[in-house]
Amino acid sequence: MNRRNFLSTGTAAGVLGAAAAAGLQRPARAAGRERVRIALIGTGMRGQVLLQELVRRDDVEVAALCDIDPFMLNRALAQVAKAGKPKPRTVGENGDAQAWRQLLDASKIDGVIIATPWELHAQMAIAAMEAKVTVGCEVVAGVTLQDHWDVLNTQLKTGTPYMLLENVCFRRDVMAVLQMVRAGLFGELIHMQGGYQHDLRAVKFNSGTPGKAYGGGVEFGSKGWSEARWRTEHSVKRNGELYPSHGIGPCAMYANIHRGNRFTHINSFATKARGLHEYIEAQGGKSHPNAAVKFSLGDVVTTTLACENGETIILQHDTSLPRPYSLGFRVQGTKGLWMDVNRSIHVEGISPAHQWEPFEKYGDKFDHPLWKKHAATAASAGHGGMDFFVIHSFIEALKASAPMPIDIYDAVAWSAITPLSEQSIASGFKTLDFPDFTAGLWKTRKPIFAFDDLY
Repeated sequence: MNRRNFLSTGTAAGVLGAAAAAGLQRPARAAGRERVRIALIGTGMRGQVLLQELVRRDDVEVAALCDIDPFMLNRALAQVAKAGKPKPRTVGENGDAQAWRQLLDASKIDGVIIATPWELHAQMAIAAMEAKVTVGCEVVAGVTLQDHWDVLNTQLKTGTPYMLLENVCFRRDVMAVLQMVRAGLFGELIHMQGGYQHDLRAVKFNSGTPGKAYGGGVEFGSKGWSEARWRTEHSVKRNGELYPSHGIGPCAMYANIHRGNRFTHINSFATKARGLHEYIEAQGGKSHPNAAVKFSLGDVVTTTLACENGETIILQHDTSLPRPYSLGFRVQGTKGLWMDVNRSIHVEGISPAHQWEPFEKYGDKFDHPLWKKHAATAASAGHGGMDFFVIHSFIEALKASAPMPIDIYDAVAWSAITPLSEQSIASGFKTLDFPDFTAGLWKTRKPIFAFDDLY
């Protein structure tokens, strides 16, 4: 296949047609409920982004909101009112940290979206599943390794659907590359990379003033506001790959993890911690009390995973130093590779020898059907449209009583990378066995992710 022929519409369609013929397309889902009632726990910055996607849907009734911060709760109510939707029930405005439990009534809601601080995710998801309320949980699934086993065991015991709301799996180029992988464009997969490389210093510190979430000071914890109130403590106390799912989610899709493949081993390395301390001194002065805080999180944490089928995956967590945003994806096989940092691709026999090509024309040819169908609707959504797709997939699966696109096995394995990486670093960068959360089911599960149903 030469480059000229490959780039023609007919040839690209032919490659994808061959993939479909090989059984990579799933049958359409049966019709189900036309409308669902959703509760949202956590109406902070992330919760409001998700709420925006909920209120613009005619098939969703936002039945209830919960937050213990009246400022954020009022903002969320204003979103609902602006969308012309009925005012939902609210709880938590009195500061009751357990008020969320009042919402978990399956006779009143069909599903709950959890967008609270990480340390609350596991207990909230477990309670919701026990109440038979379908769960859409923001990343991460839990904090400790036991959290992940508890979430998994509850889901298996109750049968209540659970989806991890990992939006990067729906990024347009990520999904186009998934099409390329399935069509065999890169040959046999060998190695992948991804991560969370994002300067979060102005997220982890602010002035503590309500309404000013980013920057303006170096306060955190009880003196901070929004994410600075809770997220920064994880950098103080923990050293590991704290936010793995943005990077590992797409890589797991490419490698068919839990669908004929699995993670077998993991190890992590961490650098020294300097970035957050220097930021505090630069912004608040050396005499600021927070300049004396000792941060545990290494500025760059590098994690390596080995897979049953022989692939390796590298993740990097880099949130404490000045840098442009990047997830650092690389997908490499026996016939070529894609890298998102330079938005380039090289395919042997198609690309000029030893030269990169721009990704765009390949991306156009392999654009995922979901993006072709919903691009106009997604255009105004958060994170370049990804937030539309993650909510859309959750709602459509809930309506159809269908398998969740990113299911419980995906959720716990992707998220458990964090406590396992902490354990590896704490034990001198030791390589650990990766738990098989599926108890062997990875061998027989179908090699497909459910959002290919093209709803």
